[in-house]
Amino acid sequence: MVTRKEKRNREKETNYFFEFLKIQKHFFKDLINNLKNVVDHRHQSYITYGPDVILFTMILKNMAGLKSMRNMSDSFNKDECIENVRKVLGLDSLEELPHYDTINDFLSGLDVHELEKIRTYMIKELLKKRSFESYRIEGKYWGVIIDGTGLHTFHEKHCEHCLRRVFMNKETGEKTVLYMHHVLEAKLVVGDMVFSIGSEFIENESENITKQDCELKAFHRLAEKIKQTFKRLPICILGDSLYACESVFSLCDKYKWKYLCRFKEGRIRSIFSEFKAIKEWEQSKNQNPLFWVNDIAYNARKVNLMESTMETEDGKTKEYVFITDIKITKKNAERLIAAGRSRWKIENQGFNEQKNNRYDIEHANSENYTAMKNHYLLVQITDIIRQLYEKGSSILKTIKKTAKEKSSNLLESFRTRILTDEDFSHLSKPIQVRFT
Repeated sequence: MVTRKEKRNREKETNYFFEFLKIQKHFFKDLINNLKNVVDHRHQSYITYGPDVILFTMILKNMAGLKSMRNMSDSFNKDECIENVRKVLGLDSLEELPHYDTINDFLSGLDVHELEKIRTYMIKELLKKRSFESYRIEGKYWGVIIDGTGLHTFHEKHCEHCLRRVFMNKETGEKTVLYMHHVLEAKLVVGDMVFSIGSEFIENESENITKQDCELKAFHRLAEKIKQTFKRLPICILGDSLYACESVFSLCDKYKWKYLCRFKEGRIRSIFSEFKAIKEWEQSKNQNPLFWVNDIAYNARKVNLMESTMETEDGKTKEYVFITDIKITKKNAERLIAAGRSRWKIENQGFNEQKNNRYDIEHANSENYTAMKNHYLLVQITDIIRQLYEKGSSILKTIKKTAKEKSSNLLESFRTRILTDEDFSHLSKPIQVRFT
């Protein structure tokens, strides 16, 4: 147990910006070089800030919990901030940090694939370190959660790629049209952490299309990108009942992936009816809160279903059914249920955290659609480092803090304490990071 006095002393001694850099260097030693090597679309004669300065500044904005570009420019307008960025990036000189208009101009022309490549580098580094092997499903498959979420909503058309939804007022009959931007996310789940490994924006090709883009269409595009990027990665797709369908099953067969999805009665009635009939017959002899059936025939395949009675947040109980192509046994049934339930982490540790507690991803930092996408991808990059920092830093594991306190402490250190030569000598030394 840490006493209050010990906590005060540790707080005085700790440079949280330095702690952040230790984690970043440990897991992603070539991250800064990757930022520097981003293909710069700007005319070279007009460049004041390289891609590394702009992108690292944005990562720090997100890490510090600054939810607007203006707030970032105001908060970082200190000599200490400028000098810290100069030293971290190894620059000979840096007079100012870029203004938010400069950053948005850069992000408006940046090919989104450049940031996707950086995220891919980070995920591959994590997999190479073998720090999370114990979280594989059945000791083999990496759980990848798939889900979509809304990012921005407008009352007037924002661009030709907007999704459109019409709402009818039941009393007046008046129609209201909302224009939206959505994204489909693929997140690698390891314990209590979820890391973005792929993003596919759900968008219309033009405003004249007859049928809008949707989550399932986006899934096929996203799955193809993930397969091309992580060719031999053994994956188990974790999804809600939307993904319990033949097109997803077939795609998983094609890519040699497994699937474990929530299943509801209305999704495939023939499967559900057979499962319920077998359950009623079996449980008339033996009541069991966990029940499963293997090898239910569906089209040219066989699927496996399991049902578990779980307690909801309001203290009530509810039955949840999952469908999978992994053989269910007495030995692995509870583990598979736990893996199926981990899908909710994309809502809690993923979207909810990014919308309400950390980055305010529903706030449009730019009116340019390409810049909006790049802002979103920078959040996903930052969030990988942030989770490793908060779960892996020994000081943060010792001294319990709220999300806001963690961001505020890092910002304060960045603004008030310039890194020393001794700090950089310590950064070059290997460290051990344990996740418990």
